[in-house]
Amino acid sequence: MKVSVTCYAGYRGDETPRSLTIEDREIRVRSVKARWQSPDYRYFKVLGDDGNIYRLRFDGSCWELI
Repeated sequence: MKVSVTCYAGYRGDETPRSLTIEDREIRVRSVKARWQSPDYRYFKVLGDDGNIYRLRFDGSCWELI
């Protein structure tokens, strides 16, 4: 599922998710629980301000909720 993500932009561009929007609902990221990389993607496991855990995948241009 594609999702809109607002990030902290560091020296690598879109570096760390700060909030995500699913449909019309904005969820702020309380904390990043884990992050890892594969050759094609960067992954984040985040805790939202709604208490839910979300896993995000970024391919350099598009974010997805997985």
